[in-house]
Order: sequence, then C-alpha cells, then structure tokens
Amino acid sequence: MRIIIETPKYSFFKYDKAGDGFRKVFFTPFPALFNYGCIEGTRAADGMAKDAVVLGSRLSQGSVIEADKADGVAYFVDDSLRDDKNIFCRGGCRNTLFLSLYFRFYVLCKIVLYLLLERRFAKCRFEGIEWF
Repeated sequence: MRIIIETPKYSFFKYDKAGDGFRKVFFTPFPALFNYGCIEGTRAADGMAKDAVVLGSRLSQGSVIEADKADGVAYFVDDSLRDDKNIFCRGGCRNTLFLSLYFRFYVLCKIVLYLLLERRFAKCRFEGIEWF
C-alpha cells in the first residue's frame, strides 16, 4: 500500500490531496498527534481515498510510505457515513486509551464544525480501535 501524508504530525490544519497539491480543509483547535493521510488507489464510503493514521515521527506533507498491511483501525462515522481510519505504526505511541481520547475530542470538533459551517447537526461518532 502507498500512503500519502496530507497532514503532518503537529499541524493545526487538516489537508486533503487535491490533484498534484493539497488543499486546506479546516483548522483544528489542537494539533494532530500523528501523521494523517490517505491510501492511494482506494475509495471509502465518502468517495475519497481511505484514511490513514501514521504513528511515529513527523513526516512532511507529500511524503509517501509503503506498508504491507495496517496495524489497526479506528472506527468512525462522519456525517452518517462510515469513515474508518487505518492505523500504521512506525514507532510512537500505540496506546489505545490515548488515541481514543484524541479521537473522541476530534469527533466533538467535527460536530461543532458542521454546526458552525453548515448550520446542522451531523451524526458523527468514534466507535473504538481494533489492533491486528
């Protein structure tokens, strides 16, 4: 699998791959505690490439890593659509409690963003982490 890093660890902005570049999607009140990206050549329920969380040291935007398989998955629903995040460990914190707290706060921020930007309540939830 080819994983493209869209949002580097410690970034306060969420980015998505757009053509040959990246576009800012939204600002978060807390930095990403991991590298966030997508799995090239895949499609999720939202029509975008499947999400990837890469634990370990900070990688620059546009970095590409190769992986044979995911080490785990964080189960999500975003605006009523399944939006799971595949987890890849390249060192760093593999602490389920720590990651769960982060993802629960992330979901709250998504709900607030839908309320502020679209004036509607969106069904968003974090459903847990499974390690393989």
